[in-house]
Amino acid sequence: MNTLQRVTLVGRHLRLEPLALHHFEDLATHSAVPEAWKFMSFANLEDAADLRRWLEHAVGEPERGEGLPFALVSQESGRAVGSTSYYDFSAEHRRVEIGRTWLGRPWWRTAFNTEAKRLLFGHAFEVLGCNRVQLKTDARNERSQAAIARLGAVREGVLRAHMVMHDGHVRDTVMFSITAAEWPGVRVRLDGMLARPATASPA
Repeated sequence: MNTLQRVTLVGRHLRLEPLALHHFEDLATHSAVPEAWKFMSFANLEDAADLRRWLEHAVGEPERGEGLPFALVSQESGRAVGSTSYYDFSAEHRRVEIGRTWLGRPWWRTAFNTEAKRLLFGHAFEVLGCNRVQLKTDARNERSQAAIARLGAVREGVLRAHMVMHDGHVRDTVMFSITAAEWPGVRVRLDGMLARPATASPA
């Protein structure tokens, strides 16, 4: 199985670039949205100083073997509009998790999240050789659960009292996954979703 290394993944609406410090100014213009962080397990990045600290830590994850964070960069504007990550990677067990995904409000309910997942799933199964890609979300976050299910992931169950959130809430976590055997069907599903005219990004 291939190792997790920095790579740029290119789609129609966006590209996923390895997260870097130069993305800070772009991301800071989109992070001051309280709703974006309500269910996030890792941080609340509304404040620019908190965003900077998080970014400085995140960009070192590949060297520490902790994960691979990406900036979501609009193909139209060339500006970063959010972030997502691979983490919990195991070459031995051929699995990886996708998460820590957030987008600026103008790109909610556009093709950006779908295309980002399509690129990440494709790289995981077709390049890294994964048997399993998993995703998880807060049990309170029904919108996220619906979005993950719409991608074609299978809901596996609930991990009770799984995490302590940054606000102290003890979170139940809903786990989803896609396996290598399921990927060809999911790929067709996602490609069909991305081919719809209504998926264009905002100006």
